[in-house]
Amino acid sequence: MYSFRNDYSEGAHPTVLKALTDTNLEQTRGYGLDPRCAEAADLIRTQCAAPNADIHFLVGGTQTNLVVIHALLRSFEAVIAADSGHVNTHETGAIEATGHKVCSIPSPDGKLTCALVQAVLDQHDGSEHMVHPRLVYVSDTTEIGTVYTKAELTSLRDFCRERGLYLFLDGARLGSALTAEGNDLTLTDLAALTDVFTIGGTKNGALFGEAVVLNTGCTKENFRAYMKQRGAILAKGRLLGVQFSALMKDGLYFEMARHANEMAGLLRDGIAKLGYGFASDSPSNQIFPIFPDEVVKKLETFCEFESNGPAGEGSTCIRLVTSWATPQSAVEQFLKKLAEV
Repeated sequence: MYSFRNDYSEGAHPTVLKALTDTNLEQTRGYGLDPRCAEAADLIRTQCAAPNADIHFLVGGTQTNLVVIHALLRSFEAVIAADSGHVNTHETGAIEATGHKVCSIPSPDGKLTCALVQAVLDQHDGSEHMVHPRLVYVSDTTEIGTVYTKAELTSLRDFCRERGLYLFLDGARLGSALTAEGNDLTLTDLAALTDVFTIGGTKNGALFGEAVVLNTGCTKENFRAYMKQRGAILAKGRLLGVQFSALMKDGLYFEMARHANEMAGLLRDGIAKLGYGFASDSPSNQIFPIFPDEVVKKLETFCEFESNGPAGEGSTCIRLVTSWATPQSAVEQFLKKLAEV
């Protein structure tokens, strides 16, 4: 039974595993203060054309989000996010547990606009009786598979600077976003247009790991202290550096993400040809088809996936996710079975 449940069920790309094996007996300093992490950080700075950026490596996405947000905000300041944003829906109140409220707002396509951010600001009077929204959280891809354009992110950046807000982009699936059809953003653009963004490894070929790219001077001071306080400094930190060095060399990171998108594209086209619709227009490795409930029950007999809940009477939206390791044969088998159903 093949799983389209997520893009991190497999271990790691063979190149990453080989890099870990080849360096297994090296002795280095701990806590990310080693040559492997330094090499990986330099590779990221070069590819982002951001020589002054601070780069830090953490283990997982939720940990990364809460550390970044806690480091940037004062105790009474809050986060603005789409209602589907990961910090609002799938992190068990991790941001609130650091003392920062998440102010969410509905967004049909999962993306924030200047108007939506302004709507949240309008709900807060700036007095001592209410939290002060200070950080705008976006993700690329979004939780419903959509991607930001350069124009959209530039508009948000300009808006945030005018109003003294931080712009933080969660890149847990950044590889998929930057290789998606129609995307016009690059790593260099992200370094120029955000205060902080992350490069996700966990969902794109690493065993684990996220890289944080800090672009603004005020976010750099004592960042490692915030990491340590939140249990986010890995003693064997070089394991993160080794992985990100492998990911960022020879285009591997984007090669894997491109494959995941291509497999999702085959799924999307095949499902559409059979007459089914989708809950969102996703060009990335997450797609959200809508099937009659009886079809969903039959799909469960030969593959794994997540249910996104009812999508009208007698219908359910499901999520299908492809990865760097998804074989084309698994996609073809799914479409064959779906046609039989």
